[in-house]
Amino acid sequence: MYAIIETGGKQYKVEKGSRLRVEKLPYDEGKDFEIPQVMLIKGEGDASYKIGKPFVAGAKVMATVVKQLRGPKVIVFKKRPKKGYKKLNGHRQSQTEIEIKDLI
Repeated sequence: MYAIIETGGKQYKVEKGSRLRVEKLPYDEGKDFEIPQVMLIKGEGDASYKIGKPFVAGAKVMATVVKQLRGPKVIVFKKRPKKGYKKLNGHRQSQTEIEIKDLI
C-alpha cells in the first residue's frame, strides 16, 4: 500500500514507515500532523487505486516530524570575463525530515 502526496510543490511516493526530507514545514520536532494533499492511493489489491482530480476526497497521510535540518551547501559563483567581476555566494535550504505513520 502506498500513496503519492504533494508538499512543498513537489510530489513524493510514500509508504507506511518511510522517511523523507521535504521543504521546511512549520512544526516542531516530535509533532504529529496530517497531509491532506493526497493525489493517489494504491490499496492492497491489484486493482484498488483511488486517483484524485487533483486530490483524493477524504484521504490523508499521517506523519511525524523527526527533525528540522538544513540541506547541503550550494555554491553560486558569478563571473564576467575581462571585467574583473567575481561574486561568490552560498545557500543552504531548510528542510524537514518526516516519518510516515499511517495512510488513511
